[in-house]
Amino acid sequence: MTDRTQAMLTEPPLRLLLQMTAPNTLAFTLQGCVNLAEIYMIGRLGIEALAAIALVFPLLILVQTMSGGPLGGAITASIARALGNGNRDNAEKLVWHGIYGGAIGAVVFFIMFALFGRQLLMFLGGDGVILEMAMNYCWVLFSAGLIIWLSSAVSAVYRGAGDMGFPAKLMILSAALQVPLTAILVFGLWGAPAMGVVGAATSSVIVNAIVLVILLVELQRGKRAIKLSLDQQGWRRELAADILMVARPASLNPLLNVATILGLTALVGQFGTQALAGYGIGTRIEFVMLPIIFAFGTALTTIVGTNIGAGDYDRAELAGRYGVACSAIICGMAGCLLALFPNAWIPIFTDDAATFETARQYIQIVGPAYAFLGIGLVLYFASQGAGNMTWPVRAQVLRFVLSVGGAWLLINYFGFGLKAIFICTVIALVLYAGIIMLAVFGGAWRVTKPAPSVE
Repeated sequence: MTDRTQAMLTEPPLRLLLQMTAPNTLAFTLQGCVNLAEIYMIGRLGIEALAAIALVFPLLILVQTMSGGPLGGAITASIARALGNGNRDNAEKLVWHGIYGGAIGAVVFFIMFALFGRQLLMFLGGDGVILEMAMNYCWVLFSAGLIIWLSSAVSAVYRGAGDMGFPAKLMILSAALQVPLTAILVFGLWGAPAMGVVGAATSSVIVNAIVLVILLVELQRGKRAIKLSLDQQGWRRELAADILMVARPASLNPLLNVATILGLTALVGQFGTQALAGYGIGTRIEFVMLPIIFAFGTALTTIVGTNIGAGDYDRAELAGRYGVACSAIICGMAGCLLALFPNAWIPIFTDDAATFETARQYIQIVGPAYAFLGIGLVLYFASQGAGNMTWPVRAQVLRFVLSVGGAWLLINYFGFGLKAIFICTVIALVLYAGIIMLAVFGGAWRVTKPAPSVE
């Protein structure tokens, strides 16, 4: 058992959680800032470009959350449980299964976009130049999907072994590279072609490729807790099943999350281009929350997974409680600050009055509820570590029904306006977080199957 694994099983849970979260918080926060910088730069191109990015946003979120959430979380959880069970050999075999999973995910998503992407963007309200901008962005994103999926999968390998620092450093490096590269490609600085919206997607792909190469080279060197070894490649049904035990149900969560965004985006689109652009600014500001949630969530996946693998359910649940408290406090405070001072940040992205008003309404209604978003998503990640995704998926189904279905009814049958969408979003978030908390701390993790012992 490595020192890192031993620490997962013995160090005080709160101190361990904060230690593991610290590098991820900085890294994910910088990544969030990159996304906001991207919106700022695209906003300089005009309202049509902002509206195009609002259309792209659900698909971008889907790629990022599917590669880093269900697959990445499942890889992290399986490796953590194997190491907690004292089986490093299985952990190193799981590295290859993670790579296979990333490749399969990239191919599936490319095919799905090629078949249905244009129709989906049109359903969301895209037409004319806005639709073409969105399509061009997405073609770059999905054509180079293998790079993005493998980058997420290999980063998850490090986290499963308790190594949060190295992937976090690479995320910081990628943030430092991506902002200037995006500016160069979007605006055509220093003789580069002015690619507009497509330049942002191209920049992301280039930076992810650099990160992936570094991750693979370092893992192959064998200086980390586990190694990428050619001797361990090959398909093991039991190990693939261990990843799929989490990845399959967990994949429903981001699919439903994106379905929620798609549904709400379509409803907002009924109110015009400026409302759509303002909503895009408001939802993108959630990237300020997601770095914090991901930082605590990925740390909890490893801590919970390692302790579940070792059979210490009490310690796993205690770590979950600390994660819930930390994420709720931080996300709730941040959401309230954004809601209280909309004039301090919305004008950065737009000077259009109608667009500003939509973004202001969104953040002032939804912002304080970010605490519940933090609780639900942190426990979603932690449940991946436990290998039990039943209640997070059920809660997400209810969130979709209440937010999209409720808003649709209020708008189309009762004549309510744009605010109805935001109010339904808040109600759904409260119930989403509450259901998962009641289930997890009521014993849902204690029925987890043991990690496979196949050699």
